[in-house]
Amino acid sequence: MRLCVCLALLSLILCASVDASSLRQRAEFVRDAVGGAWDMYKAYRDMREANFKGADKYFHARGNYDAARRGPGGAWAAKVISDAREKWQSDLSGRGAEDTKADLEANAWGRGGGDPNRYRPRGLPNKY
Repeated sequence: MRLCVCLALLSLILCASVDASSLRQRAEFVRDAVGGAWDMYKAYRDMREANFKGADKYFHARGNYDAARRGPGGAWAAKVISDAREKWQSDLSGRGAEDTKADLEANAWGRGGGDPNRYRPRGLPNKY
């Protein structure tokens, strides 16, 4: 919930600096950003619930894909969340540059509209 509030506030700040033609466009951007943050959370929650080896990249791509489909605000939220997560992961978790590079590729693939199933591992339940 805190993440959604933070993203909403950041979206408002960003909207204030963007030369948008109407208040409606700004409101849509904020709505899409909040929805995109929710999509990213759902993908994270599903990843934790599935606890399936090798599915990390699939959930990265899926979260970014779902968020970006909402529009520019969703794509922005997905990028902010993904970049922050990868920065934290590379600095603190010690998973390595190769894993971070693969995560960034999956993030960009999903945000760019690529099918997340490209990264879907065999045996992952259809629920996801």
